[in-house]
Amino acid sequence: MQMATNLSSMHGQTFVRGRRVHHTDFGDGSHDEGGDNRAFDDLAGALGPRYVNRSCAACHERNGRAMPPSVGEELDQYVVRVGDATGAPVPELGAVLRSRVTDGEPESAARLSGWTAVGDLRAPAYAFTGEAPAHYSVRIAPQLVGMGLLEAIPEADVQALADPDDANGDGISGRMRIVEDVETGERRLGRFGWKAAEPRVAHQVAAALDMDMGVRTSLRPGDDVGPDVDDVELDDAHLRDLTAYVSLLGVSARRGLASVDALRGEALFAEIGCAACHTPTFRTSSFHPHAELRDQTTHPYTDLLLHDMGPRLASTLIEGGASAAEWRTAPLWNIGLTARVSGAEAYLHDGRARSLEEAILWRGGAGAAARAAYLALPDDRRGELIAFLRSL
Repeated sequence: MQMATNLSSMHGQTFVRGRRVHHTDFGDGSHDEGGDNRAFDDLAGALGPRYVNRSCAACHERNGRAMPPSVGEELDQYVVRVGDATGAPVPELGAVLRSRVTDGEPESAARLSGWTAVGDLRAPAYAFTGEAPAHYSVRIAPQLVGMGLLEAIPEADVQALADPDDANGDGISGRMRIVEDVETGERRLGRFGWKAAEPRVAHQVAAALDMDMGVRTSLRPGDDVGPDVDDVELDDAHLRDLTAYVSLLGVSARRGLASVDALRGEALFAEIGCAACHTPTFRTSSFHPHAELRDQTTHPYTDLLLHDMGPRLASTLIEGGASAAEWRTAPLWNIGLTARVSGAEAYLHDGRARSLEEAILWRGGAGAAARAAYLALPDDRRGELIAFLRSL
């Protein structure tokens, strides 16, 4: 929840203003950390008409990973994307299922109805209050730290890693998702979201405001909350502050650098093929608008590419050319802090994995070879790999 340690003094107040937006209820303007903070009147009344949650922090608690609800409870820290067989939005529902309203009739709600055993693993089962969508994809809220640094990675460096046809024969065919920049109309690398749908932090923030809370901005003037309108509910200044806050959150330092097990696990991570997708290191560009993000050596453990992860992790929804089985490689930095930040552990796009080991064992497709190599290891060596992941 802290600002990056190299944050300039001129951006400190911007960061704090953005933090206030992050913690504000867009319905009544209240601050969700306590009644001592007065209401943010500029944001009051911006919520809806249909929404998933009322504030950014309601899904992204402490900026960490959300956890699955108890069986029978609603998915209120998830996005349930819906569409037809081509991935196009569904009439009356749009592209996201929202069960809460400020006015009018609510959409169908999704809840966790139980867990289905898949060997020693478990897969979630869902129920809907209305008719179940024919095609949908359930996605849990991810952590927010490091997004500004991911935005600052040169596109050419990601392109150099892409191998859509597996030309090198390693069994891994990662590809860039190219999307439209809503501000310029240019085609850019998608970097954010489980399907790499947005190219910039501001676009991801605006999309979440629109899809998750029904809050209109100049970047997303009601794309999925009803007819487009001329008036914008969230002023550009507040959008810039919120974007700066998300961009400039600090990534916690790696721990356990003196741990022999963790250091052996780091070598093993590369040896069995995990680093083929979870690229350890990038150097950020010299040209990012935020000076704090320029020329930084970073260790995000992602290639920002889409990979087919096999049928076991596939949903039933195509999204913008991304197949139901394709997912952007999730960054691993700070993954070892999950239990401390979020109070428990849950991984993968829908939170099905209860441990880091389960997250490995679910992998197929591009991750199948690394999974098989992990299973072939003796128990003590598996422990070393997990120790390394917990040090991140």
